[in-house]
Amino acid sequence: MAHYTKTYSSPSRLVALLQSRGLHVENIARAENYLRHIGYYRFSAYLYPLLATPKEQHLFKPGAAFNQALDMYRFDRHLRLLMFNEIEKIEIAVRSAIVNITSRETGNPFWMTDPSCFYDANTFAKTKQLIDVELTKSREDFIEHFRNAYSDPYPPAWMLVEILPLGVLTKIYDNIKSNQIRKKIAQEFALGVPVFNSWMTIITVARNNCGHHARVWNRTFALRVLTQRRMARLWITIPVNQKKAYFSLCIIKYFLNIISPNNDMKAKIDALLSAYPSIDMNAMGFPDGWEAEPLWDIPAV
Repeated sequence: MAHYTKTYSSPSRLVALLQSRGLHVENIARAENYLRHIGYYRFSAYLYPLLATPKEQHLFKPGAAFNQALDMYRFDRHLRLLMFNEIEKIEIAVRSAIVNITSRETGNPFWMTDPSCFYDANTFAKTKQLIDVELTKSREDFIEHFRNAYSDPYPPAWMLVEILPLGVLTKIYDNIKSNQIRKKIAQEFALGVPVFNSWMTIITVARNNCGHHARVWNRTFALRVLTQRRMARLWITIPVNQKKAYFSLCIIKYFLNIISPNNDMKAKIDALLSAYPSIDMNAMGFPDGWEAEPLWDIPAV
């Protein structure tokens, strides 16, 4: 295995390198400033679609320009903000469904830290450790009040759910012993348990990518996604690449149509695509005629 031999290059040297490889740079000082504040490594992901084939030669297509990559970068940033904002609504609704239904069905305010409520002891032990970590570092007023007012080792589930990351919560859901409870939670969103669990994983990954400023617009996601043949709610009919951003947007839209039936997500996407008309929608997995799909063809009120 070879050793890494590349050394640091200044923004000015990097801009010169890009020019030598055939990239048109409209304003050198401006390009250097962007690389200084964005970082070349991050920005290079938006230069990659502009490379000629074979890409290993690192030569740009005729007419490729720095501003094209900058448009992709800006579009991706706005797309992440859009997705993150909509996922927040889903996250709150899912948290509420999990804690309300399980607390009601078990009659146990402390079910989240009760091993008898879960079927796999090892998974429970791992999630309980994660709960301990979040509880130890939490400085939320309601957690501090509980510590000062009660002798119980853990707060009730409806408090814990507010401090746990979404990924931890989905692991807790998947380990609930009662299949009937898991089924009732999934039914809140008109899904079966396997598909609900699968889609929540997609939501969690999308949320984490958005929260950590990762590229999402043309990313190919590695996760295998489950779907249902019969959907009780409006869904898509055109076959699409499930590993592309469009499918994640479809999942987000599906949940929003249940949580907030009059949502304006499609209008936001339309506005974003109109603002960046040069963006390759095929790279995102958008099919022709997506706007007329039952899932999307719902006017916001």
